[in-house]
Amino acid sequence: MTTINLIATAPMGLEAVVARELKTLGYTDLQVENGRVRFTGQPIDICRTNLWLRTAGRILVNMGEFKATTFEELFEGTKALDWPEWIPEDGEFPVNGRSQKSQLTSVPACQSIVKKAVVEKMKDRYGTEWFHEDGGRYVIEVTLMNDMAMLTLDTTGAGLHQRGYRKVSTEAPIRETMAAALVDLSRWSPERPLYDPFCGSGTILVEAAMIAWNIAPGLRRSFNAEGWPLVPHELWDKAREEAFDAVKDDIPLQIAGSDIDPYAIEIAEAAVKKAGFGKEIKLKVMPVAKIKPEGDYGVIITNPPYGERLGDDKDAEMALMQFGRSALYMPTWSFFAISPSASVEHYFGKPADKKRKLFNGRIQCNYYQFFGPLPPRK
Repeated sequence: MTTINLIATAPMGLEAVVARELKTLGYTDLQVENGRVRFTGQPIDICRTNLWLRTAGRILVNMGEFKATTFEELFEGTKALDWPEWIPEDGEFPVNGRSQKSQLTSVPACQSIVKKAVVEKMKDRYGTEWFHEDGGRYVIEVTLMNDMAMLTLDTTGAGLHQRGYRKVSTEAPIRETMAAALVDLSRWSPERPLYDPFCGSGTILVEAAMIAWNIAPGLRRSFNAEGWPLVPHELWDKAREEAFDAVKDDIPLQIAGSDIDPYAIEIAEAAVKKAGFGKEIKLKVMPVAKIKPEGDYGVIITNPPYGERLGDDKDAEMALMQFGRSALYMPTWSFFAISPSASVEHYFGKPADKKRKLFNGRIQCNYYQFFGPLPPRK
């Protein structure tokens, strides 16, 4: 097969992080755009990127792009693409859609047109008038932006944030992909202690442990493209074997967390155990005012509570104030917190060394980064 045009979707603000991950995996022909990173590969790369990318949302096959200001242009442009190369006769192919700044504003109508066009193309190839759609799943998405249509196939299925270790979550959990991004942006390494004083479901702690041990985040789950004719099981088996061989579970970890809510710690303990870190990650029920992480030159990475998420501004502000005070007693530590609150720097008594705009869910936040001293070189 010729080279496949692929897209790794990225949460807003994390495009550069996703691109860096792809570079680390060996992909070089990257094109970074709003909400996505384009790259090219072979069928095996669909397996590898789904298994390995920690901060991306999905892996899509870019089937084609063309101008579409009328339904006729959308129909003909869609029909011209080689859908039967990917979708077998028994494939299920639902169509999702979205439209922004385009003349074709009715998303349901666009979805219907695309579905009809794909059916017509499939009829030509398979010589049948009816498709039962009882085989593998091939989700098509039509995205209209500035009168340009992009047609993609979703290789992932449930978003890549669904790792499989978190069966229950706290009231306002952070997504696994965002948690991994926070760890990545902190430049933490496993030689240093890591602590989360508002650990909630334990997601940041688990993601850090998986990074430390080089565990591919997709190892515990399945994907839409498993069993697709162009991405057969042998390729998935090969990619998984590579991932298992890459695990480094002999690295000692200094990862711990706490939360004032006993129920949150119960949930975190279940997630930590499910992820395979029951003995490595230490958890306690404890208010932030009493935290005393062990070690020097550690890193705190956290998602403090805030009223917009949890409904109590007073308690959230008090927690932030206590969090800021705790930094006074840990002079060698670095602090990283994602929050929409403008008070974080006030409670730390200084401006952050760096701020990065991110979106936690749909809430605009800043990732506040207060750098402590680096550990002395051994």
